[in-house]
Amino acid sequence: MTLEDTTGSNTPPSDNYLERRTLRRGSAGWLLLTGLGVAYVVSGDFSGWNIGLSKGGFGGLAAATVLMGLMYACLVFALAELSAILPTAGGGYGFARRALGTWGGFLTGTAILIEYILAPAAISIFIGDYVESLGLFGLESGWPVYLACFAIFIGIHLWGVGEALRFSLVVTAIAVAALLIFAFGAFTDFHVSGLDDIPVDKHALGSNSWLPFGLLGIWAAFPFGMWFFLGVEGVPLAAEEAKDPVRSMPKALSISMGILVLLAALTFFASTGARGSAAIQDAGNPLVVALQGDGEATALSRFVNYAGLAGLVASFFSLIYAGSRQLFALSRAGYLPRFLSLTSRRKSPYLGLLIPGAIGFALAAGTGDGARMLNIAVFGATISYALMALSHIVLRRREPELPRPYRTPGGVLTSSVALVLALSALVATFLVDKDAALIALVVYGVALAYFAFYSRHHLVASAPEEEFAALAEAEAELERD
Repeated sequence: MTLEDTTGSNTPPSDNYLERRTLRRGSAGWLLLTGLGVAYVVSGDFSGWNIGLSKGGFGGLAAATVLMGLMYACLVFALAELSAILPTAGGGYGFARRALGTWGGFLTGTAILIEYILAPAAISIFIGDYVESLGLFGLESGWPVYLACFAIFIGIHLWGVGEALRFSLVVTAIAVAALLIFAFGAFTDFHVSGLDDIPVDKHALGSNSWLPFGLLGIWAAFPFGMWFFLGVEGVPLAAEEAKDPVRSMPKALSISMGILVLLAALTFFASTGARGSAAIQDAGNPLVVALQGDGEATALSRFVNYAGLAGLVASFFSLIYAGSRQLFALSRAGYLPRFLSLTSRRKSPYLGLLIPGAIGFALAAGTGDGARMLNIAVFGATISYALMALSHIVLRRREPELPRPYRTPGGVLTSSVALVLALSALVATFLVDKDAALIALVVYGVALAYFAFYSRHHLVASAPEEEFAALAEAEAELERD
């Protein structure tokens, strides 16, 4: 470790500080960025969302999915504007840093980091379960499978970002094609009567066949409605490696969201209509159950089963990328230890990949509780959504003249809807898994203590997000004078 890795922002880093912390620019066009946005999410279409049926029934989960889809759409439009203003690897943290100051930036970045470290750990467990259920290589779900996942896919990321995103695009395309083929097959056996076949809890307020757990069931299903979209907000983390990010980011975010809405609608209706909500509400592999029920496996169900593994791999792979870039940006600016942002000759943040990967593997091998880790990830995600939406509102109000190559349709109203729904989803996480929410709060508290007592006194003034904020402060001083 050299001097520039230990000095604070009051002592400028040496000239080669940022040279040793640069990413490969121009590696991703709008197509790869769109693939990245879909890849973050696509595993959620294959499993997980269906548990929301046990919380809210068909009507409750449908309403929750519509509301969460609205939240993500509003957030994506807001992020498209923000990413055109500040196209750096910091993503949401960088936006919050400009709008809400150093505390707001760290709060946002830490919440995003919780999401992107915990989610890959959970998905590695699900990959292990798929490998075992499919009888691949004679392996059983356990630490060797988790280790192989982290080692192989982190290795591809270390090779280079262009190669990594192209690999992700191919695997994602396979998963999306499988979902379309599944929907076509499942709709041939669609029955409306199966949608509302979950027994009604007559003691629940407002309960009926469509809302078997009452109105509160809609709220409890929020986190599962999120699974159709969770992660798409990570596209701006690729800004520094994108071609023409000012144009490609808004385009990729919008197209990704459109694809995800289509896949969510097809998957949700095809699965519940083919086999019934009651049959798939607790299934670990709801699409396969929807196709074959308790009967023999068919050619289509086998294909979907293998494609589900492809979907998990796509999300696992892309979430590792997102976590490494968020950690890279926070480290480069001094919010986290600076050595974590060092890059290799191939311009990959190698420690930003290896250290979160080691943590994720340890969590997966040590707990084996993928559902709990995903719930913690959702908790972190909802905090970041609220803060990113608030950042958009603050910048629109405080800096209306800031150059905006892309402007959010609906302006502040759009981001205000995202803020209200994100706060509602945050509270809903306590309805689903109170212990997971409390664990996330403890982790958050430890990180904030580190920031309060150490890292906020050692920020790097020359980091892009800090320079952007310093420029804003200088402009404000000139206006006051």
